Amino acid sequence: MNYLLGTDIGTSGTKTILMDTNGKLIAQDLQEYDVLTPAPLWAEQWPDVWYEATKDSIRNTVAKAKEAGIDAEDIKGIAISGLYGGSGIPLDENMKPIRPCMIWMDRRADEETRWVLEHIGEEKLQEITFNGADPYYGYTKILWMKNHEPENWAKTKLFLPPNDYVIYKLTGEIAIDYSSAGNIGGIFDMNKREWSKELMDAMGIPVSMMPQRIVESTDIVGGMTKEAAEDLGLWEGFPVIASGIDCGAANIGLGVFESGIYAAAIGTSMCAALISDQPVRGNGLIVWPYLYDAKKLSYYFAGGNTAGAIVKWFRNTLCQWEVEQQKNGGPSMYDVMNGAAEKIPAGSEGLVVLPYFMGERSPVWDSDAKGTIVGLSLTHTKGHIYRAFLEAVAYCLRDAMEATGDDLGEYILIAGGVTKSKVWRQIFADVTGYPVVCPIYDVEANMGDVMLAGIGTGLLTYEEVKKWQVLDEKIMPDEENHKKYNEYFKLYKSIYNHLKEDMKELTRIR
Repeated sequence: MNYLLGTDIGTSGTKTILMDTNGKLIAQDLQEYDVLTPAPLWAEQWPDVWYEATKDSIRNTVAKAKEAGIDAEDIKGIAISGLYGGSGIPLDENMKPIRPCMIWMDRRADEETRWVLEHIGEEKLQEITFNGADPYYGYTKILWMKNHEPENWAKTKLFLPPNDYVIYKLTGEIAIDYSSAGNIGGIFDMNKREWSKELMDAMGIPVSMMPQRIVESTDIVGGMTKEAAEDLGLWEGFPVIASGIDCGAANIGLGVFESGIYAAAIGTSMCAALISDQPVRGNGLIVWPYLYDAKKLSYYFAGGNTAGAIVKWFRNTLCQWEVEQQKNGGPSMYDVMNGAAEKIPAGSEGLVVLPYFMGERSPVWDSDAKGTIVGLSLTHTKGHIYRAFLEAVAYCLRDAMEATGDDLGEYILIAGGVTKSKVWRQIFADVTGYPVVCPIYDVEANMGDVMLAGIGTGLLTYEEVKKWQVLDEKIMPDEENHKKYNEYFKLYKSIYNHLKEDMKELTRIR
């Protein structure tokens, strides 16, 4: 039997899994870490945190495989996906990181966004890149560094996304996959699937600062060096496959290899996407080449800056007692709160939460948007607030779906840690009005990596991975709850529209 590894470098942790070529999960390991937030709406991470976590998770997974009687020689390859690394990692002439990487969550580049809109314009950006201007995009973060950190800018020879940096460290090969290149935004030509010299010249970003080798997510970037392979318990020349942006890898893990399927990958943030072979511009969507058939298929997504992140914030801020009980052998904090939320009716008895804890990206596009709880009374409990947080992420998903269009298929696929919660899965179905289908394993991006590694090494074909049973049964919406949520969703939209100018004023005052 042959085996494959899949590693996903996430915002809050890196996970590696080992599967056989029939799609059976054999072993896995997760390494967690934090995001640096040195100022409001700033978010960055040192790349070697990702690299060390990747090595630890691979090493531990390989060790578990060996304990199960699997020889390293029978493990045939690895694909490595990663979070959207925003600016990418600025590297000097010796390929050493110069500063932390400004990740997707970072919202500092407001001035640069305005400059791009004034000097280049939305129309030109959409024509070439299919994307607009916002602090979310990597190219505006690169411009921020150019404008605010001239010493670092002078040292920078290359920008690499997180997964491509780790691949370089393991293989010595420099490359970028199409999805990571496209997600940088305003410097990548989606028509030609190459860097736009026209836009890079207009912004003063040298083309040489971007990797010149652009690869498919199924391509073998290189073989592991002897040193890396020995460290991880593998073998010299071990094939390392490109993969790409983690939410796209999650879609692959859900079995999405063709156009016309709507899927939401919900982790720290949310990416709700339609895969299409037809050009789609506007509607405030983010667009980049898909991880499969990247020169033909595109990934069009909207989604929240914060999804699972606000529930983690709720846990860390309001559930210290439940967390302490869990540490002392009690039930999981999430089990306790999900149980409380399940007893509360749709709409949390008059609570509406805006989940804009780090501003908001597509389709709202507002760096000044704020997390908001509306409707609190003395009758509300912690369980009410928790359920309202879950509902807020579902409202965010519905907002993304409506921005994408009407032709979304018969059901929606949802992947990520949120699928562990029975009550949350039902809320997604009830709010959107669509049947919800979730994966059996909570390893969607990693499973996508395994599939891409299998295709890249020639051990698997598209037809074979399509046969893998990865999805659970449909969760049907409750029609009465859906009707009630229709009213709450209108209020969700209205509250933001009424408060957004006050939110901007609050930013100014702060």
